[in-house]
Amino acid sequence: MIRIGVISDTHGLLRPEAEQCLAGVAHIIHAGDIGAEHVLDGLRRIAPVSAVRGNVDTGDWARNYRDTETVRLGRLDLYILHDLNELGSKPAPNGVAAVICGHSHRASVKSIDGVLYLNPGSAGPRRFRLPITLATLDVDESGEIRPIVHALG
Repeated sequence: MIRIGVISDTHGLLRPEAEQCLAGVAHIIHAGDIGAEHVLDGLRRIAPVSAVRGNVDTGDWARNYRDTETVRLGRLDLYILHDLNELGSKPAPNGVAAVICGHSHRASVKSIDGVLYLNPGSAGPRRFRLPITLATLDVDESGEIRPIVHALG
């Protein structure tokens, strides 16, 4: 089994609780609104990172990141974008096992037509009264994905 960390909407804050929760993962996906390059530097000390740009990610450092990415981990293709609304009414790209997004600051796990849709929520500064969360994906040898949302703090 491999464990993948999924984080979003850090807005320049990498919480120690997030680092602890992600310790031991094989890979980390950041679904945008990173906020500052130092967040990714901190995550890279834990595991390799795949990241997309969110709407707050501007400036020179953010040019290195695309708006969408498809990442192959093991036998699974994971499609990453910041705002799920960018997909519109289009289905997930062909052959992906999961669509990973952020933006809403609300954790969400659902399956549509056999594709996992995961929003890990926000691990950055608290907004409104929403919980601070991130997620992990446990992937077994058969490719079965088990998403887990973790509340921080």
